[in-house]
Amino acid sequence: MKFKKITIIIGCVMSFSQLMAQSPVLTPGNVESVTVNDHDVTFQAGSIFGKVIVYSPSVIRVRLDKKPLGRDFSYAVIAQPQKTKTSITQNEESITVLTDSLKAVIHKKPFAIAYYTPGGQLINQDEPGLTTSWVGEEVTSYKTMMPDERFIGLGEKTGNLDRKGNAYTNWNSDTYGYQVDQDPIYSTIPFYIGIHHSLNYGIFMDNTYQSDFNFGASNNRFSSFGAHGGEMNYYFIYNKNIAGIIQSYTGLTGRMKMPPLWSLGYQQNRYSYYPDTEVLRIAQTLREKKIPSDGITLDIHYMDRYQLFTWDKKRFPDPPQLTAKLNKLGFKLTVIVDPGIKVEKGAPAYESGAKDSVFIQYPDKTFYTGQVWPGWCNFTDFTSEKGRAWWRKQVKFFADNGVSGIWNDMNEISTWGQKMPSNVLFDFDGAKTTHLQAHNVYALEMIRSSYEGAREHFKERPFILTRSGYAGLQRYSAIWTGDNRAEDNHMLLGVRLMNSLGLSGVSFTAMDIGGFTGGASTALFTRWMQIGAFIPYYRNHTALNTKASEPWAYGEDALEISRNFINFRYKLMPYMYSNFYESTQTGMPVMRSLAIGNTFDVKVYDPAFQNQYLFGGAFMVAPFESTKEYGKIYLPQGTWYNLYSDEQLQGKAETIQPLNMSHLPVFVKESSIIPMQSLVQTTAEAPTDTLTLHVYNGKVANTFVLYEDDGKSYNYENNEFNKRAISFDPAARKLTIGETTGNFASKFHEVKLVLHGFTNIGKIKLNSKIMNGHSAYYTMIDPVNNIDPQGADGGRRDAAPVYELSFGLSNQKQVLDYELK
Repeated sequence: MKFKKITIIIGCVMSFSQLMAQSPVLTPGNVESVTVNDHDVTFQAGSIFGKVIVYSPSVIRVRLDKKPLGRDFSYAVIAQPQKTKTSITQNEESITVLTDSLKAVIHKKPFAIAYYTPGGQLINQDEPGLTTSWVGEEVTSYKTMMPDERFIGLGEKTGNLDRKGNAYTNWNSDTYGYQVDQDPIYSTIPFYIGIHHSLNYGIFMDNTYQSDFNFGASNNRFSSFGAHGGEMNYYFIYNKNIAGIIQSYTGLTGRMKMPPLWSLGYQQNRYSYYPDTEVLRIAQTLREKKIPSDGITLDIHYMDRYQLFTWDKKRFPDPPQLTAKLNKLGFKLTVIVDPGIKVEKGAPAYESGAKDSVFIQYPDKTFYTGQVWPGWCNFTDFTSEKGRAWWRKQVKFFADNGVSGIWNDMNEISTWGQKMPSNVLFDFDGAKTTHLQAHNVYALEMIRSSYEGAREHFKERPFILTRSGYAGLQRYSAIWTGDNRAEDNHMLLGVRLMNSLGLSGVSFTAMDIGGFTGGASTALFTRWMQIGAFIPYYRNHTALNTKASEPWAYGEDALEISRNFINFRYKLMPYMYSNFYESTQTGMPVMRSLAIGNTFDVKVYDPAFQNQYLFGGAFMVAPFESTKEYGKIYLPQGTWYNLYSDEQLQGKAETIQPLNMSHLPVFVKESSIIPMQSLVQTTAEAPTDTLTLHVYNGKVANTFVLYEDDGKSYNYENNEFNKRAISFDPAARKLTIGETTGNFASKFHEVKLVLHGFTNIGKIKLNSKIMNGHSAYYTMIDPVNNIDPQGADGGRRDAAPVYELSFGLSNQKQVLDYELK
């Protein structure tokens, strides 16, 4: 008996020791088996299965899982691997994957991966001892945090431009009136850019489960990214500049299509405009007060008891007649849609959706029901082709009523209580899954369905707007930053959110001008309207039970200043539209963080200057609170012109500028080329046939691609566009307007050339013919009327001395040579 007791005790101790040896953290072991193909490496490391794939010369993909790799499927990535010259070699210690742009070294004992430039400089590596690991179903990759490393991007995230020292969670959330440091908010883009030692790289983790990114929060050892389920699946991107990283990332996830021209105009919104007579009153007042504008939006009160695909017939008795009247006035109508379909017997949308079984379900096959505006609702399963096809069919309802834009809201998914059960099932395109995996991608598939439905049924390009999304959303929709507040800090936060979205592949962005909740002061509204003129989607929007927020609601001065800046935006249409074209080609955002072009200038990350941004390549905007009387501004390298006066300031320096209600600090970069048109009240109105071409003197060569098409159809996809490169070469003292390409006839036949900063201009020749010009003053943004024309400045405080000349615009190459006195 005594011997048996001792044996049992020893056996228990041994079992406990074995249990303790099994760590609750699962990490890869040594690489035990390797299969090498032309462009990929498949391996097993202990109990971990992996694959490293060359996607392009500058992109390498890594897949890791604790079971054999499963279905290779993505809602975000639409690109296939490119055929790439690749060398893959191995020895006992490592496997080396080499392209002409990037080298990856896969260490075998134990598994870890490091990335180098072709010249051997370390870009990024797994943190030794941590690498990639699993805690239960949660998988995380740990990266060595380099000295002085910065991190930017990650989409719609609050906080500073430089995300070092912080951590973020991706779980799309309805966050009404969110705090300026709240996380998460509405959308998920798990892509960031790391910067250190004159190097930059991007990492995109394509995993739709709730994910977490840590950039040195609560530790001094690593940065990390991980998800609460699924495999580790990420793309490593290297390029010498951030623009190249954004181009590679959008090469993976897609780029925006050309938007309808009207969507670049001013949009007047409210929660809510009704009835139809009120909508027309707003439209007519905008015209009477000569406020250029192109769009009006209807919130949920246009519907019959908030039921989707209906109209409230008392408020809107004849929607096609309303949209026809608006179109005649030069306005397009956008309407809101939510994903919830009210559970109501006899309602067409409900009966149709239930019959076709397009709604998400519980495991017992009953439809999930959640409460939203209409009451208890079912929700379309946009992760199934059947659900998307049903939704596309419903979009015909809007086309039949003359609607031009679809505003997708509440698509996080948002329901009262904000706690959708985890066991709700989604089709996930044939790989049925739970809410945990489908949640973050739901909005992406909703806007995909709205876009595809509108493309099928609308006669012209639609405008699609969303509150929520996932990586790749730029293929289908613009996005706005949700239910912000009428506060100065929210105005500036909105700028940072849009800049970060731009860094993350999303170019068509917006915030609610004036603030959604609360009521803006006159000064705040005025400043916000000025900033709005320099953002991609210019939308004035305010909430229910707030004071009116149309430009005329804040007094004559606010109205005049707002109108002056809107006027300037409409004159800039050729410039803006061309910048949107650039976004469709390279992913370069219209609204650009200074970090894109000044990546290693530490000043641009300073919280004092991080709100500054470029609008296109020419304008630098410096937003400030409405309460400030002076603003400290950082000018990056180069020469900068004050937009109003053409005063020249040298870069790599700080300047303090006085602030007032009528002037937003805006500067123009040297050598900029800015095409402008005559003022119109709506983009439906044709400008004059004169292109005003502004060229700013400088020391660097520059090229601007001027792009035109009809602004409304898809004909541009079939070569119906007009494109030409305009180049300025100061060393050769030459301006070249290139030959046109495409079959679309330009709307411009004359050029008015306006030269800024050419103080000693001499003889000018156009294609060897001497041209006559003259000195003049030019006003970019009209001054307010209370400037005394007889004052000491002669009324020219907002006018810049320029040199002008005019000539006909040809489809052939035109070369203008100039001499200096």
